[in-house]
Amino acid sequence: MAKYIFITGGVVSGLGKGITGSSLGVLLKNSGLKVFMQKFDPYLNIDPGTMNPIEHGEVFVTEDGGETDLDLGHYERFIDENLFKVSSWSAGKIYSEALRKERHGKYFGKTVQVIPHITDLIKEKIYQAENISKADIIISEIGGTVGDIESQPFLEAIRQVRMEKGYNNVMFIHVALLPFLRVSGEYKTKPIQHSVKEMLSLGIQPDVIVARTEGQIDERLKNKISLFCNITTQNVIVCPDSDSIYKIPLILKQTNLHNIVANQLQLELKNLNMSGWEKFNLNIMESSTEMEIHIVGKYVELSDAYLSVMESLKIAGYDIKKKVKFVWVNSRYLNKDNVKEQLQDAKGILVPGGFGEEGVEGKILAAQFARENNIPYLGICLGMQVACVEFARNVAGIEDAISSEINKESKNKIIDILEGKDGENIGGTLRLGKYTTNLVPNTLASQLYGSKTAVERHRHRYEFNNSYRELLEEKGLVFSGIYKEENLVEIIEIPTHKFFIACQYHPEFTSRPNKPNPLFKGFVQAISDNYK
Repeated sequence: MAKYIFITGGVVSGLGKGITGSSLGVLLKNSGLKVFMQKFDPYLNIDPGTMNPIEHGEVFVTEDGGETDLDLGHYERFIDENLFKVSSWSAGKIYSEALRKERHGKYFGKTVQVIPHITDLIKEKIYQAENISKADIIISEIGGTVGDIESQPFLEAIRQVRMEKGYNNVMFIHVALLPFLRVSGEYKTKPIQHSVKEMLSLGIQPDVIVARTEGQIDERLKNKISLFCNITTQNVIVCPDSDSIYKIPLILKQTNLHNIVANQLQLELKNLNMSGWEKFNLNIMESSTEMEIHIVGKYVELSDAYLSVMESLKIAGYDIKKKVKFVWVNSRYLNKDNVKEQLQDAKGILVPGGFGEEGVEGKILAAQFARENNIPYLGICLGMQVACVEFARNVAGIEDAISSEINKESKNKIIDILEGKDGENIGGTLRLGKYTTNLVPNTLASQLYGSKTAVERHRHRYEFNNSYRELLEEKGLVFSGIYKEENLVEIIEIPTHKFFIACQYHPEFTSRPNKPNPLFKGFVQAISDNYK
């Protein structure tokens, strides 16, 4: 039977519940346990798939096609496990399922209420994770903060889980703010006390408190938190601010959190082996040389919209002991008059994914600038599509080349919702989740991956129109990755260029510390060569 750990948050949001849970997952996995993670979000949207990236950040895609919260990206990168749709549940998804059941008569005409019907559904999703993952430990983060109205059903559900599973099978870890008042030079424990008091009013006694603060505190403060929050002093964990989220597993290792968890949950741990994380953090420390990468996107107002891209670039940089810095370029405002000014200093240009017409012409200009000036280029999803459009326009002479997403009336839709052999649309909905790309031998793509295939995750609706493939090949564009089942283009490259490659999928979702995705690794290495 799996053991359950629930991570809750207090005082303010953004304290790092996800990083705390992920870091604990690292410690437990490297102690010989199988770990799985979940996120429960209190918002009423069904999932993040249709939410504005500037509002909510990136949409992380699981290998089975789930559109999830960006926290799952942190989970996967830290514990190095592929998660699934059952790892992400919003209040909207839970409530919609309950209402659908009611409409179908599944509740036999009973009055449908938050308790027990909503809480029972939440528990069902928690237990479902055990059945699917077969993990020893299920770590579930409850989004929001204690006291939020919309979070209460989730907190009530996890209270019931402890009642059903028992003290030695369920653990509550509460992450709360320990603020430092610079004027008086004091740390204040009262916010933590009030946060725990709110938890107690809901019937939940935290077993561990992770105090998020600016620096280390003395035993006197830990004893005070222990006294007023009903836990032992050793279970007060201090997690100070860090310049890298990847240091947190090593910080928590020093607090003995993994053994605290093991003692309560009656787990047998093997000798903790953190050599991989120590090596990765040593690379971070030794990455003193900075290198800039220009990211030309349409959601640059919120960098979290490209979180996995950023982390993948950082990870690839650390692999060669380089510190990657980002130069953000808003494609909405990039035009022929300012493209040279905006990109003339670029050592590498990355064009990420996106939806809709706005900013597309700016991305096309970025691809053109990279191609014409021999600047390393990596295009992702829409970044591949605009590279194809640009090549068709400026090399193959198809001046009105465009995507049907932008102009359905165009005569030259280089990117389109393609039709199958029987005339049925095969791209009418998003292509989501993992697909296998066959790599053409003796291409940059096959060289980077070092294999015949690449398994990557997708999130897109439009595909390259094969009607133009022969013409663009004659002009020098190489189609180096194909999804054979549907004969869909997955990777394009320009062999005469220093480094120009673009893919229809999202390679950022499979980068891991010490294991950068091959496309990011090659891209960063090519940029690094520009600094020599």
